[in-house]
Amino acid sequence: MLTARTYGPAKRLKPFAQRFATSLSGNYQAYLLMLPALLYFAVFHYGPMYGVQIAFKKFMAIRGIWGSPWVGLEHFNRLFHSFQFWALVENTVMLSVLNLAFGFPIPILFALLLNQITNRRVRKVVQNVTYAPYFLSTIVVVSLVMVFTSIDSGLINHLAVAMGRNRFHYMGSSAWFRPLYIISEVWQRTGWDSIIYVAALAAVSPELHEAAMVDGASKIQRIRHVDLPAIMPTAVILLILRSGQLMKLGFEKAFLMQNPLNLNASEIISTYVYKMGVQQAQFSFAAATDLFNSVINVVLIVSVNMISRKLGDTSLW
Repeated sequence: MLTARTYGPAKRLKPFAQRFATSLSGNYQAYLLMLPALLYFAVFHYGPMYGVQIAFKKFMAIRGIWGSPWVGLEHFNRLFHSFQFWALVENTVMLSVLNLAFGFPIPILFALLLNQITNRRVRKVVQNVTYAPYFLSTIVVVSLVMVFTSIDSGLINHLAVAMGRNRFHYMGSSAWFRPLYIISEVWQRTGWDSIIYVAALAAVSPELHEAAMVDGASKIQRIRHVDLPAIMPTAVILLILRSGQLMKLGFEKAFLMQNPLNLNASEIISTYVYKMGVQQAQFSFAAATDLFNSVINVVLIVSVNMISRKLGDTSLW
């Protein structure tokens, strides 16, 4: 007959419980501080995950989630065979890759340049000016884009006319949707995203720069051989985190900038999920579409983390 003394898992469980109880009694203040955050994630993030099963059901509100009949992969088959599927994937991937290609390195370059400003007053002014757009709501940013690109009263069209060019409806062009989205995103987030790099650069020992200057290194060489290696681990971690959200573009800005004229480029997976789920009440199909998107994100973050771990010493796990 197996007992706790002979059964391996039970034998290992007892010391673990003892260590946890000791840690809890000795550090209960820290656990109390963690409790609100743990409750938040449990209630608002992990708890609602039980509803993901409607992606495999024919959801009927009157019967509830548990009472709705199972349909297996029917909604996924419908998604993959939809005439819009590849257009949605292409638009989402293109916008995400462009956003990553411009939105990720620019804050790093900005932080490196900001670190070269020696005048504290000028530096604070630059920081405040560049941080401010982050605190604007998305609808304000989109409204600014519309005002500046207005075909009748927009500043850009006024400048175009002054230069002898014709007026152009930028918001009604599929070709201009992505540039306008990326430019507004970079303008809004560059200052805020650079904060963590500025903090990493502040931790660089001045002795390294002094030694490099003694050796005759220029500013460019010091940035390349001192500053960049110092922030590279931070940049790699943030790149891994960003890759896990590559397919999860912000729905709000894309939806607000969207109109029938630029729909060919602006219809992405998140806006499609909103239209199917909220506007057309196809909850199961919308859940299946969003679940597909989330699975792609999980695969991306695991893959990028694995590549980072093999190529260097920096990874999330």
